[in-house]
Amino acid sequence: MNAVVMIAVLSVANSSMYGATRTLQALAEQGQAPGILAYVDRKGRPLVSIGVASAIGLLSYLYVSDLKGRAFTWLLALSGLSSVFTWASICYAHIQFRAAWTQQGNHLSDLIYQSPIGVVGSWTGLVTLILILIAQFWVAVSPSGGTAETAGEKASNFFAAYLAMPVVLLFYAFYKVWYRPRWVRGRVVDLKTGRNEFETELVRRQWKEDMSEWPRWKIIYKTLC
Repeated sequence: MNAVVMIAVLSVANSSMYGATRTLQALAEQGQAPGILAYVDRKGRPLVSIGVASAIGLLSYLYVSDLKGRAFTWLLALSGLSSVFTWASICYAHIQFRAAWTQQGNHLSDLIYQSPIGVVGSWTGLVTLILILIAQFWVAVSPSGGTAETAGEKASNFFAAYLAMPVVLLFYAFYKVWYRPRWVRGRVVDLKTGRNEFETELVRRQWKEDMSEWPRWKIIYKTLC
Protein backbone atom coordinates (compact mmCIF):
# COMPACT_ATOMS: atom_id res chain seq x y z
CA MET A 1 0.00 0.00 0.00
CA ASN A 2 2.88 2.37 0.77
CA ALA A 3 4.29 1.71 -2.69
CA VAL A 4 0.93 2.50 -4.29
CA VAL A 5 0.67 5.75 -2.31
CA MET A 6 4.23 6.78 -3.23
CA ILE A 7 3.66 6.11 -6.93
CA ALA A 8 0.42 8.12 -6.83
CA VAL A 9 2.11 11.01 -5.02
CA LEU A 10 5.02 11.08 -7.47
CA SER A 11 2.59 11.03 -10.40
CA VAL A 12 0.60 13.94 -8.99
CA ALA A 13 3.77 15.88 -8.18
CA ASN A 14 5.15 15.34 -11.67
CA SER A 15 1.97 16.46 -13.46
CA SER A 16 1.47 19.39 -11.08
CA MET A 17 5.04 20.60 -11.61
CA TYR A 18 4.63 20.39 -15.37
CA GLY A 19 1.29 22.19 -15.39
CA ALA A 20 2.31 24.89 -12.90
CA THR A 21 5.58 25.78 -14.62
CA ARG A 22 4.08 25.93 -18.12
CA THR A 23 1.19 28.03 -16.81
CA LEU A 24 3.60 30.51 -15.22
CA GLN A 25 5.66 30.65 -18.41
CA ALA A 26 2.57 31.22 -20.57
CA LEU A 27 1.26 33.94 -18.25
CA ALA A 28 4.64 35.71 -18.41
CA GLU A 29 4.63 35.56 -22.20
CA GLN A 30 1.22 37.27 -22.20
CA GLY A 31 2.39 39.98 -19.81
CA GLN A 32 0.28 38.68 -16.91
CA ALA A 33 3.26 37.59 -14.77
CA PRO A 34 6.85 38.83 -14.26
CA GLY A 35 8.71 38.65 -17.56
CA ILE A 36 11.59 36.64 -16.13
CA LEU A 37 9.26 33.65 -15.76
CA ALA A 38 9.00 33.46 -19.56
CA TYR A 39 12.65 32.42 -19.90
CA VAL A 40 13.07 29.10 -21.72
CA ASP A 41 16.44 27.44 -22.32
CA ARG A 42 17.58 25.80 -25.55
CA LYS A 43 15.93 22.52 -24.61
CA GLY A 44 12.55 24.18 -24.05
CA ARG A 45 12.62 24.11 -20.24
CA PRO A 46 11.19 27.11 -18.34
CA LEU A 47 13.96 27.03 -15.75
CA VAL A 48 12.93 30.13 -13.79
CA SER A 49 9.33 28.93 -13.53
CA ILE A 50 10.56 25.51 -12.45
CA GLY A 51 12.65 27.16 -9.73
CA VAL A 52 9.72 29.24 -8.46
CA ALA A 53 7.35 26.25 -8.41
CA SER A 54 9.98 24.11 -6.66
CA ALA A 55 10.55 26.79 -4.03
CA ILE A 56 6.83 27.00 -3.29
CA GLY A 57 6.76 23.21 -3.05
CA LEU A 58 9.18 23.43 -0.13
CA LEU A 59 6.23 24.60 1.96
CA SER A 60 5.38 20.92 2.33
CA TYR A 61 8.21 20.67 4.89
CA LEU A 62 6.06 22.71 7.26
CA TYR A 63 4.53 19.34 8.13
CA VAL A 64 7.60 18.49 10.21
CA SER A 65 7.46 21.79 12.11
CA ASP A 66 5.42 22.84 15.11
CA LEU A 67 3.00 24.60 12.75
CA LYS A 68 2.05 21.43 10.88
CA GLY A 69 -1.60 21.54 11.99
CA ARG A 70 -2.23 25.14 11.03
CA ALA A 71 -0.07 24.91 7.90
CA PHE A 72 -1.97 21.88 6.62
CA THR A 73 -5.32 23.53 7.34
CA TRP A 74 -4.53 26.74 5.46
CA LEU A 75 -2.76 25.05 2.54
CA LEU A 76 -5.75 22.75 2.20
CA ALA A 77 -8.05 25.79 2.33
CA LEU A 78 -6.12 27.41 -0.53
CA SER A 79 -5.94 24.32 -2.72
CA GLY A 80 -9.16 22.53 -1.80
CA LEU A 81 -11.39 24.45 -4.23
CA SER A 82 -8.71 25.11 -6.85
CA SER A 83 -9.83 22.21 -9.03
CA VAL A 84 -13.42 23.44 -8.89
CA PHE A 85 -12.42 26.91 -10.12
CA THR A 86 -10.13 25.43 -12.76
CA TRP A 87 -12.74 23.13 -14.26
CA ALA A 88 -15.44 25.79 -14.03
CA SER A 89 -13.25 28.15 -16.07
CA ILE A 90 -12.55 25.36 -18.59
CA CYS A 91 -16.27 24.67 -19.02
CA TYR A 92 -17.02 28.39 -19.41
CA ALA A 93 -14.16 28.86 -21.90
CA HIS A 94 -15.47 25.96 -24.00
CA ILE A 95 -18.98 27.43 -24.02
CA GLN A 96 -17.66 30.82 -25.12
CA PHE A 97 -15.39 29.26 -27.75
CA ARG A 98 -18.20 27.30 -29.36
CA ALA A 99 -20.41 30.39 -29.37
CA ALA A 100 -17.67 32.50 -30.99
CA TRP A 101 -16.93 29.74 -33.51
CA THR A 102 -20.50 29.68 -34.81
CA GLN A 103 -20.97 33.47 -34.61
CA GLN A 104 -18.04 33.96 -36.96
CA GLY A 105 -19.66 31.72 -39.57
CA ASN A 106 -17.65 28.57 -38.97
CA HIS A 107 -19.10 25.06 -39.00
CA LEU A 108 -18.64 22.59 -36.17
CA SER A 109 -17.54 20.04 -38.76
CA ASP A 110 -14.46 22.21 -39.35
CA LEU A 111 -13.19 21.45 -35.86
CA ILE A 112 -10.58 18.73 -35.78
CA TYR A 113 -11.67 17.70 -32.30
CA GLN A 114 -15.15 18.03 -30.84
CA SER A 115 -16.16 17.26 -27.28
CA PRO A 116 -18.22 14.03 -27.32
CA ILE A 117 -20.84 15.63 -25.05
CA GLY A 118 -20.64 19.06 -26.66
CA VAL A 119 -21.72 22.32 -25.08
CA VAL A 120 -24.40 20.49 -23.09
CA GLY A 121 -21.68 18.71 -21.15
CA SER A 122 -19.91 22.00 -20.43
CA TRP A 123 -23.12 23.62 -19.23
CA THR A 124 -23.85 20.60 -17.03
CA GLY A 125 -20.35 20.70 -15.59
CA LEU A 126 -20.45 24.48 -15.00
CA VAL A 127 -23.82 24.38 -13.23
CA THR A 128 -22.73 21.41 -11.11
CA LEU A 129 -19.51 23.13 -10.07
CA ILE A 130 -21.38 26.31 -9.15
CA LEU A 131 -23.70 24.22 -6.98
CA ILE A 132 -20.65 22.69 -5.30
CA LEU A 133 -19.33 26.18 -4.51
CA ILE A 134 -22.70 27.18 -3.07
CA ALA A 135 -22.82 24.03 -0.94
CA GLN A 136 -19.27 24.61 0.28
CA PHE A 137 -20.17 28.20 1.16
CA TRP A 138 -23.09 26.95 3.25
CA VAL A 139 -20.82 24.47 5.03
CA ALA A 140 -18.30 27.26 5.72
CA VAL A 141 -20.98 29.59 7.11
CA SER A 142 -22.89 26.98 9.10
CA PRO A 143 -20.75 23.86 9.64
CA SER A 144 -22.45 20.76 10.90
CA GLY A 145 -21.72 20.24 14.58
CA GLY A 146 -19.81 23.53 14.82
CA THR A 147 -18.98 24.64 18.34
CA ALA A 148 -17.32 28.00 17.61
CA GLU A 149 -18.82 30.75 19.70
CA THR A 150 -16.66 33.82 19.26
CA ALA A 151 -16.59 35.90 16.08
CA GLY A 152 -12.89 35.18 15.67
CA GLU A 153 -13.42 31.42 15.74
CA LYS A 154 -16.27 31.66 13.26
CA ALA A 155 -14.17 33.76 10.88
CA SER A 156 -11.23 31.38 11.20
CA ASN A 157 -13.43 28.36 10.47
CA PHE A 158 -15.01 30.12 7.49
CA PHE A 159 -11.70 30.98 5.83
CA ALA A 160 -10.33 27.54 6.61
CA ALA A 161 -13.13 26.08 4.49
CA TYR A 162 -13.57 28.80 1.86
CA LEU A 163 -10.29 30.71 1.60
CA ALA A 164 -9.85 29.93 -2.10
CA MET A 165 -12.90 32.00 -3.09
CA PRO A 166 -11.76 35.39 -1.70
CA VAL A 167 -8.23 34.76 -3.00
CA VAL A 168 -9.51 34.09 -6.53
CA LEU A 169 -11.82 37.14 -6.43
CA LEU A 170 -9.00 39.33 -5.11
CA PHE A 171 -6.61 38.34 -7.89
CA TYR A 172 -9.36 38.72 -10.51
CA ALA A 173 -10.28 42.19 -9.26
CA PHE A 174 -6.61 43.24 -9.15
CA TYR A 175 -6.12 42.08 -12.75
CA LYS A 176 -9.21 43.95 -13.92
CA VAL A 177 -8.20 47.17 -12.17
CA TRP A 178 -4.52 47.02 -13.13
CA TYR A 179 -4.80 45.98 -16.80
CA ARG A 180 -8.33 47.22 -17.53
CA PRO A 181 -9.09 44.57 -20.18
CA ARG A 182 -12.18 44.98 -22.29
CA TRP A 183 -14.85 42.34 -22.67
CA VAL A 184 -14.34 40.64 -26.04
CA ARG A 185 -17.49 39.74 -27.95
CA GLY A 186 -17.77 36.45 -29.76
CA ARG A 187 -17.83 38.08 -33.19
CA VAL A 188 -14.33 39.50 -32.76
CA VAL A 189 -12.63 36.76 -30.72
CA ASP A 190 -9.30 35.80 -32.31
CA LEU A 191 -9.72 32.18 -33.37
CA LYS A 192 -6.65 32.04 -35.63
CA THR A 193 -3.65 32.95 -33.49
CA GLY A 194 -2.00 29.85 -32.09
CA ARG A 195 -3.62 27.38 -34.47
CA ASN A 196 -1.38 24.94 -36.27
CA GLU A 197 -0.45 26.20 -39.71
CA PHE A 198 -0.84 22.73 -41.21
CA GLU A 199 -4.57 22.64 -40.37
CA THR A 200 -5.58 23.27 -43.96
CA GLU A 201 -8.90 22.23 -45.44
CA LEU A 202 -7.19 19.42 -47.34
CA VAL A 203 -5.52 18.06 -44.20
CA ARG A 204 -8.76 18.23 -42.19
CA ARG A 205 -10.60 16.39 -44.94
CA GLN A 206 -7.92 13.70 -44.98
CA TRP A 207 -8.14 13.26 -41.21
CA LYS A 208 -11.91 12.92 -41.39
CA GLU A 209 -11.60 10.29 -44.12
CA ASP A 210 -9.11 8.36 -42.00
CA MET A 211 -11.44 8.54 -38.98
CA SER A 212 -14.32 7.20 -41.06
CA GLU A 213 -12.33 3.99 -41.61
CA TRP A 214 -11.75 3.35 -37.90
CA PRO A 215 -13.17 0.10 -36.48
CA ARG A 216 -16.06 0.40 -34.04
CA TRP A 217 -13.93 -0.44 -30.99
CA LYS A 218 -11.58 2.44 -31.77
CA ILE A 219 -14.48 4.88 -32.20
CA ILE A 220 -15.93 3.84 -28.83
CA TYR A 221 -12.49 4.08 -27.20
CA LYS A 222 -11.80 7.56 -28.58
CA THR A 223 -15.27 8.75 -27.58
CA LEU A 224 -14.92 7.57 -23.99
CA CYS A 225 -11.24 8.43 -23.53
